[in-house]
Amino acid sequence: MIKYVSKRIILAIVTIWAVATLTFFLMNMVPGGPFLSEKAISPQATAALEAKYGLDKPLMQRYFTYMADALHGDFGDSLKQRGRTVMSIIKMKFPVSARVGGISVLVALCLGIPLGCMAALKRGKFLDSLISVISTCGIAVPSFVVCTLLLYALGVNLKLLPTMGLTSWKHYIMPVIALAFYPTAYIMRLMRSSMLDVMGQDYMRTAKAKGVAGFWILFKHAMRNAILPVVTYVGPMLAYTVTGSFVVEKIFVIPGLGGEFVGAISGRDYTLIMGTTIFLATLIIIMNVVVDIVYKLVDPRIKLK
Repeated sequence: MIKYVSKRIILAIVTIWAVATLTFFLMNMVPGGPFLSEKAISPQATAALEAKYGLDKPLMQRYFTYMADALHGDFGDSLKQRGRTVMSIIKMKFPVSARVGGISVLVALCLGIPLGCMAALKRGKFLDSLISVISTCGIAVPSFVVCTLLLYALGVNLKLLPTMGLTSWKHYIMPVIALAFYPTAYIMRLMRSSMLDVMGQDYMRTAKAKGVAGFWILFKHAMRNAILPVVTYVGPMLAYTVTGSFVVEKIFVIPGLGGEFVGAISGRDYTLIMGTTIFLATLIIIMNVVVDIVYKLVDPRIKLK
């Protein structure tokens, strides 16, 4: 177990380094510059700004300097938000995205797992067909369409919920629904297919033959094995929803990390783009490592090599 965990941590560190390296060089390959604006500035002013932020140095020198600073959690200063560091922006904006995303994860798990189980138990019946249609729609419909429908129906037409900001609990309802819709649908499909596979195993037929109640067969015998695919999906899902969907945050005017990332791209704020990309990639990689370890805890029969 210790050997496996150590190996996964080393691979995670190598992956984070690869992502950081690729992001750095891609940003420097993009044509144009961060100081271009509608109102042109003089070449002397541009050169002064590049010297201030170290953009006039050779590429490899900047790379090694950036990587050394990033190891200490320093992603540099924002090129557009003067006087603010990238890490300070992440610390301020990430909790907002994490709060909305965390609630969405709980909603997705609390709805997706039981609904998927019910669909498997009622296979071929009306409830199974209804849940299958809902899950298919949830996977096929883009998040911006869900946001638009929610805004029109609950915000503009019925005027039941506020349409922007996060100043009260009502402001969370529509963003959470929009963020949780896709993962809920995906978890429902995973649980249904996994439950159907587990319920056809020999030990399930033995439990039924012994007269074990259907409730205990479902939650004591089937659930532990059927939930493994969901555990696999929870890692990247958690990272995706906690960091916040860029589209959802933009539509509902949520002051989270997603909006900052979109603004950094449009403003060519290279340091903020690189810092947020490395941060989000690190979060996803850590979640995947945690999921691999949790696998062993959920099912001791799994051998970690």
